[in-house]
Amino acid sequence: MYSAITGGYVVPVDGDPIDGGTVLMSDGKIVAVGTEADVDIPDEARLIDASGSWVLPGFIDAHAHLGVHEDGEGWSGNDTNEMTDPNGARFRALDGIDPYEVGFDDALTGGITSVVIKPGSGNPIGGQTVGVKTWGRNGFDIVFAEDVSVKSALGENPKRVYGEKDKTPSTRLGVAAVLREAFTKARNYAAQRDHALAEGKPFDVDLTLETLARVLDGELYWDQHVHRADDIVTAIRLAEEFGYKLVLNHGTEAHLIADLVAERNIPVILGPLFTSRVKVEVRHRTIRSAGILARAGVKLAITTDHPVIPINFLVYQAALAVKEGLDTDTALRALTVNPAAILGLQDRIGALKPGLDGDVVIWSGDPLDVMNRAMRVFVRGREVYHFDEARGEGVVAERRYQES
Repeated sequence: MYSAITGGYVVPVDGDPIDGGTVLMSDGKIVAVGTEADVDIPDEARLIDASGSWVLPGFIDAHAHLGVHEDGEGWSGNDTNEMTDPNGARFRALDGIDPYEVGFDDALTGGITSVVIKPGSGNPIGGQTVGVKTWGRNGFDIVFAEDVSVKSALGENPKRVYGEKDKTPSTRLGVAAVLREAFTKARNYAAQRDHALAEGKPFDVDLTLETLARVLDGELYWDQHVHRADDIVTAIRLAEEFGYKLVLNHGTEAHLIADLVAERNIPVILGPLFTSRVKVEVRHRTIRSAGILARAGVKLAITTDHPVIPINFLVYQAALAVKEGLDTDTALRALTVNPAAILGLQDRIGALKPGLDGDVVIWSGDPLDVMNRAMRVFVRGREVYHFDEARGEGVVAERRYQES
């Protein structure tokens, strides 16, 4: 079944805007994007009039705890951190996600169709992340990228958590040592595994070291929770020592060393941007940092760190960053093509482009104007949300099984 969104101001992001453009979707994918004359719409296609509206790819939050830290559920819905082992590489965020928690509906109201869900930052190595859609009928249906990255934390969080237990690590020295020891063991493990396989000998798989070996092989990104500039330098030092693909998460003081971060070609998933300065590590937090990093040449994504900031406020952070010096083109890229590229998901999401997932949002106008809203949201080509103007509220498609 084809669906064609017609007549809107189409902003592919990874291409020039098209006034009066058309986005054609079929089988969950984007088939064509162009002017009315360029796109051949099948006779049987469902037509969706977007006249007077803006049409954009669904936004991406590349660092959130959606579904593992359930909004309003207290301790019973908080499965963000398994803080019983400093090296939790074997832990998977996927195994703690509740796809029915209210945050998924909130994400749709903010035009967000994809999220990379991550474990928390209580451990030096927190666990594996997963890419999900914000609408799906169950825990299988929402997943589109099961293997994305491994979450790690430097700085205050792990040293506080384990220091209070009177265990290593209780200092920044200890946190770095845990990471260095873990990667050294993983490197040795991989060599022993490969030798055993080559010799046809049995080998006991270690899920923790197997995961870290995949990081060393470049199969998984290394998502480094880090705030202070000195911790960012430590993150770079460790990445260069072991050769893995580093992504800075939060990067609160990255703007203080923007030249170094840009020189090393290290991307930053920046945020949350409008929280209070709740701890020493974020004392230099500023919304101006987005523009500073972008002008230095750093590839930038913006995150809410949901539920630290409600996930539907993602675009508002971008709007405020524009107010404080970020250019509008980069602001939109920081919500779409950049987070996709930073975590290797650009073949699935991030732009209005043939072959990518049919994740499309019709906005009442420019989404960087806070007075505009997401009016209709499509995930994998299916309309899953619309704003009911008569009722003054959004309506989400039913996720649960319905008896016929």
